[in-house]
Amino acid sequence: MIANMPPMGWNSWDCYGAAVTEETVRKNADYMAKHLKAYGWEYVVVDIQWSRPNAVDHSYEPFPELAMDESGRLIPAVNRFPSAANGAGFRPLADYVHSLGLKFGIHIMRGLPRAAAHRKLPIADSPFFCHLAADPSSVCMWNPDMYGLNCDLPSARAYYDSIFRLYASWGVDFVKCDDIAREYPRCRREIEVISEACRACGRDMVLSLSPGPAPLEQAEHLKTYANMWRITDDFWDDWKLLKGMFERAEKWCVHAAPGHWPDADMLPLGALRQCESPDDWTRFTPAEQRTMMSLWCMMRSPLMIGGEMTKNDDFTLSLLTNRNILEILQSSWCAHPLRTTEEESVWIAPRQDGDGFYLALFNLSDRKRTVSASPTLPEGKKAEITELWSSRRLRCSDSLRVALAPHDAAVCRVRII
Repeated sequence: MIANMPPMGWNSWDCYGAAVTEETVRKNADYMAKHLKAYGWEYVVVDIQWSRPNAVDHSYEPFPELAMDESGRLIPAVNRFPSAANGAGFRPLADYVHSLGLKFGIHIMRGLPRAAAHRKLPIADSPFFCHLAADPSSVCMWNPDMYGLNCDLPSARAYYDSIFRLYASWGVDFVKCDDIAREYPRCRREIEVISEACRACGRDMVLSLSPGPAPLEQAEHLKTYANMWRITDDFWDDWKLLKGMFERAEKWCVHAAPGHWPDADMLPLGALRQCESPDDWTRFTPAEQRTMMSLWCMMRSPLMIGGEMTKNDDFTLSLLTNRNILEILQSSWCAHPLRTTEEESVWIAPRQDGDGFYLALFNLSDRKRTVSASPTLPEGKKAEITELWSSRRLRCSDSLRVALAPHDAAVCRVRII
């Protein structure tokens, strides 16, 4: 099964926007292999506009010249990805990532390049042409590089088949498709065609849909055609966005299961926005970072690191290498909140092996607060409780009570004895 567990990796967007380079990708892959692979981190994902030669930051230049092959398929800009020269595409970079025991991913926009339609380029290995597959009325509002496709036509499937065959030849393991997850009903059929082309390309690839919020009423459709989909717009290091995620997590947590995962977006940890300011650092406090990691793991969201990993400090690395917290992704199921108020939230996640459960307590208020929970134990049984961030043993009689700093979290492993 593809994405049997929530994917864990790194994505270049939060730290480099559209301007990431091959050198940076290789350095971050090296870091992941050395420091994080042993903890389950494995995907290295190149985000948006890797075909744009002059990208310099998080902004989009309208109608830039993009690197493209003779069949209207975007290819890496060789000034940023030198190993892509002579038609090699991302294959050399993917091979390097694979040599480290990791997996390689790319970002795409739905549709085909506007320039490919205007030039009436032929679609590879088909009798069709790009301009006949394109729907010029379907254009992304924030990045107009592409036309969506008229997916009632066989030419649309032919184009998507052509790009996924190319990605398979490059050795791609993960595709993040953008401008699509929240575009129901307009893109419902396009999601299906993209998914079908991805599954038919001859290589297993995780299919991720962005940005959110994806509509909750489309959960079953998303679970059928994607491995992960965003439940929020771009998530950044802002407490208001993190606090708001509790409501989204409550609605979507019941849909997390092998093969399909609601995605709370990247983890804005460590060194961010490097193109704008190399000294920039996450604005989340340490307490807020614990809360974010705790919630993402309890709801079993995919985990994608957003920061420049080679600049990680000891605290950031400790968040990403806490085996007991990360184990929640692998060993729990059916997580859900027991209660959430304006000031606090309590979540429970039973273990799949029946050996107790996880209990997460969150202080959502702006002051120190004691958060309590009353876990139900079998008659005559007691609980052995370990708080996983601190490794402290806790006592529990009828109620578990934990004093938490503002915006902080505690996650408890509860064993029944």
